[in-house]
Amino acid sequence: MIPDSDQWFRISNPDEVNSPALLVYPERIGENIERMIASVQDKSMLWPHVKTHKMPEIVRMMMKHGITRFKCATIAEAEVAAESGPDEILLAYQPVGPNIRRYFELQKKYSGVSFSCLVDSEEVAAKLSEMSVVFGIPAKVWIDINNGMNRTGIAPGQKAIHLFRILKNLPGIETHGLHVYDGHLHESDFTIRKQMCDEAYGTVEPMIAQLRSEGYKLRIIAGGTPTFTIHAAREGVEVSPGTATLWDYGYSASFADLQFLHAAVLLARVVSKPAEGLVCIDLGTKAVASEMPHPRIKILGMENYEFVTHNEEHMVIRLPVAGKMKFGDVVYCIPWHICPTVDRYNNVYVAEHGMVTGEWEVKGRIRKITI
Repeated sequence: MIPDSDQWFRISNPDEVNSPALLVYPERIGENIERMIASVQDKSMLWPHVKTHKMPEIVRMMMKHGITRFKCATIAEAEVAAESGPDEILLAYQPVGPNIRRYFELQKKYSGVSFSCLVDSEEVAAKLSEMSVVFGIPAKVWIDINNGMNRTGIAPGQKAIHLFRILKNLPGIETHGLHVYDGHLHESDFTIRKQMCDEAYGTVEPMIAQLRSEGYKLRIIAGGTPTFTIHAAREGVEVSPGTATLWDYGYSASFADLQFLHAAVLLARVVSKPAEGLVCIDLGTKAVASEMPHPRIKILGMENYEFVTHNEEHMVIRLPVAGKMKFGDVVYCIPWHICPTVDRYNNVYVAEHGMVTGEWEVKGRIRKITI
């Protein structure tokens, strides 16, 4: 357990940091990894999602803790994870178009890693089968189950069972099991969230029971960060938390039962004081996730502030201490949504023992690395 302090985020050498910037704190990331592991029955059931951080250094940190499976959203993120040589990588996306060939090229380059992807369509499955024959590499797949989110997937039931049977008979296709993501469940009250999670998962259980009764071997990956501890209590269910690695203001404000540490902080500076009571900082929409209404950040060490405007390069804030602030003053902030905030930066600054010691490349934000 690392010591806590209300000033943990401050660095002694801010003049070495260009703003706006994202700082990451390896000690706190390591603590979050340990808490993630402590939340499951067996760390082999964990598939942490690389989309949150997109950095090879964090993949390697997790592997040092004995985590060997990872989940990714893009070919580039999968390549970032593959460079560290884990056992398994799931591309939690159904590949279409040129990404089907890229998926096989990825497997060819990193032949020591077991790759798999999602499918929810017979048409895509057939194309994966065809490309599998071309490359001479099996396509390992999970059926993407839609149990309420209505973003991707196929509803649990006879159509999904039919798709499973078709997959079992397609050349080159190896069916691992079901991917059940319930990212629509964001109820703050744990008791209510658990009830909702159990009800949503309950729509899938008859399908699981039927397939297993027919002799099919079936693995299950379920949940995201808000529900992974609930699914982890189910026998044999694998889980894939993501945000827990770095944590953010949105989740810490919503889920009191999930005790992770903030491990990523935005550093901005006062660039203007356009009117009495107002300051403008260089944390525009290009520097922090802005797909949701305000608050998009929590300003550390300040209270009673109000967001006035937010544009590409500017954020104007009304606050009581505006008159005391100087041009160039540093402001530390926790983003409301960390995953797309990380994606705004090519590099992050590494903060250790109260000072910046280096930089890490956000390598997975590149749409194409080598494949």
